[in-house]
Amino acid sequence: MTTVSMTVNGRQVSADVEDRTLLVDYLRNAISLTGTHVGCDTSQCGACVVHVDGRAVKSCTMLAVQAAGSSVTTIEGLATGDELHPVQAAFREHHGLQCGFCTPGMIMTAVDMIRRHGGQLDEATVRHELEGNICRCTGYHNIVKAILDAAAKMQMPAAAE
Repeated sequence: MTTVSMTVNGRQVSADVEDRTLLVDYLRNAISLTGTHVGCDTSQCGACVVHVDGRAVKSCTMLAVQAAGSSVTTIEGLATGDELHPVQAAFREHHGLQCGFCTPGMIMTAVDMIRRHGGQLDEATVRHELEGNICRCTGYHNIVKAILDAAAKMQMPAAAE
């Protein structure tokens, strides 16, 4: 067992886990944040996307020990108080979800995408960057609309790579 400590959604957390524990399992089982979903366990579906030190990561392919000392943001950490994050609000407004299983990963991917591209997103870019996220319900049209709307409303400058 290894004690793994990190900052999750602005809060310092620590838990004893086996060295082979995936970050998604650490989040869900060790610290009880179940908004990050386990879909495929092979990094194909994107349901498990979280941010590690500000970058989107598929948490089913990262060990918890690899994230030790990092700052992790999950879907639970996006909203502030009772106010949804602009991307969450856009998904709701544009009906960018149905069953909701892929939604946390889609939203976390979108937030990272908007951070990197700022308001300079077009439909082709959004569709290309969503290739690692699978939704079996919506057909992506409303998801893409939601991301484009959120990017336009947020008007963030693109982050330096």
